[in-house]
Amino acid sequence: MVSTETADPRYTAIDRWPATSAVEAMLEGQLAAIAALKSQVTAIAAAADAAARRLGDHGRLIYAGAGTSGRVAVQDGVELYPTYNWPRERLLFLMAGGTRALIESAEGAEDDPEEARDAVAAASLTREDVVIGVAASGRTPYTLAVIEAARAAGAMTVGIANNAGAPLLTAAEHAILADTGSEIVAGSTRMKAGTAQKAALNMFSTTIMVCRGLVHAGLMVNMRVSNAKLRARAERMIMTIAGVGAEAARDSLAAGGDDVRRAVLIARGATAADAAALLARHGGNLSDALEAMRG
Repeated sequence: MVSTETADPRYTAIDRWPATSAVEAMLEGQLAAIAALKSQVTAIAAAADAAARRLGDHGRLIYAGAGTSGRVAVQDGVELYPTYNWPRERLLFLMAGGTRALIESAEGAEDDPEEARDAVAAASLTREDVVIGVAASGRTPYTLAVIEAARAAGAMTVGIANNAGAPLLTAAEHAILADTGSEIVAGSTRMKAGTAQKAALNMFSTTIMVCRGLVHAGLMVNMRVSNAKLRARAERMIMTIAGVGAEAARDSLAAGGDDVRRAVLIARGATAADAAALLARHGGNLSDALEAMRG
């Protein structure tokens, strides 16, 4: 039985409750959805650590799903470019029904495993690629077919599902179970299941970026400086990490081509060329580059 599709008898009269009582019940459900991930900390960490190593210099993060789960997955992926400057060419989204399904319902597309296999074949996967399949039921034909084809192609696979014993969790190399149970509105997996999926994906992708050295001292030092707010944030980061004033931070950021990591090294005394070379030698890891400068 698929627990996310079953009706919870506690909520059979919710349509007659005061709105405040209904919202309180929904909030309790959201808190329970997050709590369901407590048992998955080790699984999420292991998957993220393996993905960070597998991606190398060219591997892609590939998100796959259908309906609500697919849209939740895409939301996680699209945020990596502005937040961590993860290259757009190293992101791919395999959405049942295509990108149009992001804004228009295409629920029937989830039953087409052939479309999934064609999409995987067209992506020309390699061993450096990491494919994340998300499905509340854990048995969506499209998502399951993507994971099976991706694993056969040699890519690393991660499955996120909300039902124990789901085929997706068996098919994927790394399984993450967010066992959220019945929804307050039966089958409405955009509620508890979707919340747990989003949180799991947030932790998974953020841990990858941390493991790859794109975070230093709790700061996202590889973010894209694309507006005034982010420029001010970048300058504050440089001031904090390099221990310099506002003017020096602005000058360093300009000299470093709006790259915070380079700017920090420049503010510490490196030339622009030396800063770039130092980061290249240390795989872009600012912590390691700073340690080398101190050495």
